[in-house]
Amino acid sequence: MLSIIGFATIFIIVILLLRGRVIPIIPLVIIPVLAALVTGFGLVDIGEFFEDGISRVIDVAIMFIFAILYFGIMQSVGLFDPLINKMIQLTRGNIVTISIGTVVIAAIAQLDGSGASTFLITIPALLPLYNRMKMNPYLLLLLISGSAATMNMLPWAGPLGRAASVLDMNVTELWRPLIPIQIIGMIFMLALAIFLGYREKKRIERRYGAVNIGAEEQDEMKSLNVTSLKLFWFNVVLTLIVIIVLVLGVLPAGLAFMIGVSIALPINYRTAEAQGEIIKTHAGSALTMGTIILGAGVFLGILTGTGMLDSIALDTVKVIPQAIASHIHLILGLFGMPFDLLLSTDAYYFALLPVAEQIGLSFGVSSLATTYAMIVGNIVGTFVSPFSPALWLALGLAGLEMGKHIRYSFLWLWGISIALLIVSFLFGIV
Repeated sequence: MLSIIGFATIFIIVILLLRGRVIPIIPLVIIPVLAALVTGFGLVDIGEFFEDGISRVIDVAIMFIFAILYFGIMQSVGLFDPLINKMIQLTRGNIVTISIGTVVIAAIAQLDGSGASTFLITIPALLPLYNRMKMNPYLLLLLISGSAATMNMLPWAGPLGRAASVLDMNVTELWRPLIPIQIIGMIFMLALAIFLGYREKKRIERRYGAVNIGAEEQDEMKSLNVTSLKLFWFNVVLTLIVIIVLVLGVLPAGLAFMIGVSIALPINYRTAEAQGEIIKTHAGSALTMGTIILGAGVFLGILTGTGMLDSIALDTVKVIPQAIASHIHLILGLFGMPFDLLLSTDAYYFALLPVAEQIGLSFGVSSLATTYAMIVGNIVGTFVSPFSPALWLALGLAGLEMGKHIRYSFLWLWGISIALLIVSFLFGIV
């Protein structure tokens, strides 16, 4: 019964998010509360689930709010304009080159293993370029998400760490056989960038005609935001320091951005009135993201506290027919990305993986083969899942909607996941 109610809860939430008829906090809060009541839990229990869920995401919510404020300030003072202008000059407005560059930049940014910092680095810098070139911002999010997720196979990233803890093995040893898969995955992402770049170029030409950077705009770019850019190098150094602090983990991310905002405001805006106005300009996005993350905390807290997530993972494996049980690792790998819409990363690796491993062992499938199949089949879709806090940050930074992102990106990235699973099978990894 828990599984049925859990599936229904997630299904309803995903449908509401996809349709975009209500803002995310409404289904994220109301539907799980109703589900908990239906399963027999009382208000006191729900209150405890709420507190547990909020405690898990409060630091993330604080980081999102102040990260959006910080990068909003940096955009307003023109920090990213020179980078955008240089990229346009280097690419000469070539849509395909910009798409390829997006994949490469996202892969480099993801080297620290943090999806949040990758989105914080790439989206504020690249989104204005996409807007100026009239490129679809959902293409930007698809390319960053796929590239960062493929790089997320690194041993210091979350998924491999979770899988290694389940298997009780060294995470570096778990990673080594995945290195060629990771390289091939990046090649697939570059190929996808080329294909979608050409498609986007044709769409832009049909709708707007050729988008060229003429001499007049070149001159405009050279003098762009001269007044606001007088503090350019200060803002560059401040931003680099904030990012380095994030990567090194010297301070909590929320505090790092709080300090960054507190320094950037008085330096760039000298009066309290001006500081208040710029905060108001970006407060809408920051508050919206804060409410969504807190809503997601309620959602995860209730589904975890009631046992729905664990029950979904266990019962999903139980209903698989015995005739195909010996191929359970391949089946779970094949549907690894759809599971991203149903399970959190923790539930996938800590609840579903152990059960799948035991069933696989009973049919002669090694623990490593099951683990690799589930990693490869799932990991490319990491940032298409509504369970990913970093993705909500990306949506907030880009001003995009979860439902539209899933519709735009899901099938492309699922195709890459399936292709990588096939490659892993041919390489003998799974």
